[in-house]
Amino acid sequence: MAAELSTSINIKEPRWDQGTFVGRAKHFFTVTDPRNILLTNEQLEHAHKVITDYRKGIVSPDLTEDELWRAKYVFDSAFHPDTGEKMILIGRMSAQVPMNMTITGCMMTFYKTTPAVLFWQWINQSFNAIVNYTNRSGDAPITVSQLGTAYVSATTGAVVTALGLNALTKHVSPLFGRFVPFAAVAAANCINIPLMRQRELQHGIPVTDENDNRLGESTKAAQQAISQVVVSRILMASPGMAIPPFLMNHLEKKAFLKRFPWMSAPIQVSLVGFCLVFATPLCCALFPQKSSMSVSRLEPELQEKIRASHPGVERVYFNKGL
Repeated sequence: MAAELSTSINIKEPRWDQGTFVGRAKHFFTVTDPRNILLTNEQLEHAHKVITDYRKGIVSPDLTEDELWRAKYVFDSAFHPDTGEKMILIGRMSAQVPMNMTITGCMMTFYKTTPAVLFWQWINQSFNAIVNYTNRSGDAPITVSQLGTAYVSATTGAVVTALGLNALTKHVSPLFGRFVPFAAVAAANCINIPLMRQRELQHGIPVTDENDNRLGESTKAAQQAISQVVVSRILMASPGMAIPPFLMNHLEKKAFLKRFPWMSAPIQVSLVGFCLVFATPLCCALFPQKSSMSVSRLEPELQEKIRASHPGVERVYFNKGL
């Protein structure tokens, strides 16, 4: 008879060492696995029960360590790390590849006309707004007004950037025009993410010691968290929006696409999808999910509070969001 699984496995942390890029990459390849969006509610609830029971010290007699870790990653793929709420399906990181490959592929196929730019930038920013809200850091609510401001501002910024660059590229090589959607996406990320998470910038995000004891809320930590997310999101989009334009520019000169021009969209979507399968987890892994900063870089009043109540703490930790 197999021995009962130990209750000392630390499932608060990922299975692999998050102090290394390779460890973080392995973690995010699991988190962003598109197959997770196919999981049923029953499978999600089973994983939720396994993890909740394990945290209470209740272990099923036939549970193995591999099954425990699988349950943890199913649990993490669907439930918010701070609030514990089940996340919106298309806002989950496992939906990033199928959703982004479709939207980005279409943005890059239909980029020449104003109606197409308006439509696909609107679709993209609607999706981004859902993702940014779903993967926000902390447990504080965001108001409808804040959501609306972020959504409208990012959509406007993306459309203005795309239309402005389209006008500028009319007199240069068509290849340059293919990069307009990427510039629009980068500009929108710089607007959308800070605005969608503006409450964190105003009121701070929870910071803890290394044992997860909450020490307060910090706006300095929020600034670091959001800037890291902006960088990783722009880099995440880069391969899928930089490599396919060169390939499509070459393929569209060939007889096949001249004969079957309707194949441009499926080919472009597939190329973007291939890039995103790797770019999404690798760029998520650029910065640790459980980010940290020195106490000396926090707001003066929070520094005083921490030094008074926890004099031995030199670094604080926080969830940067995704």
